[in-house]
Amino acid sequence: MNILHHVTVKQTITETSKQELIKQFTEKKKRLEQECDQLYFEYKKIEKTSKSLATQYLKEIDKRREKIKLVEFQLEQVNILPLGSELKEKEVEAIIEVNVGDNWSEIMKEKTIVIKDGIIDQIRLR
Repeated sequence: MNILHHVTVKQTITETSKQELIKQFTEKKKRLEQECDQLYFEYKKIEKTSKSLATQYLKEIDKRREKIKLVEFQLEQVNILPLGSELKEKEVEAIIEVNVGDNWSEIMKEKTIVIKDGIIDQIRLR
């Protein structure tokens, strides 16, 4: 019988992965700023004709500004991270085969895959 089990994927921070994370966050911030500018442009076009629609544009701008603040915080954190530290990237599901007589506690132990520069470095069972 097969069951699904959650597996944590972590990334070991190297100089290469750190630069890649900085690049990703910088691009995300730039994209959000462009969206804010575009929404503001649309807001200015419509603010006099439809107050309710204008209010919706302002809400969307505020949402993106909050996301920008979060990305800025993440950028700060990446810059602080020492090389060799591990950063949780995501969780995936794995199919685990179970059979009569298997040790349930061994099967249910936390499983972690550690990636270093895009290559699986370790598989841990806890």
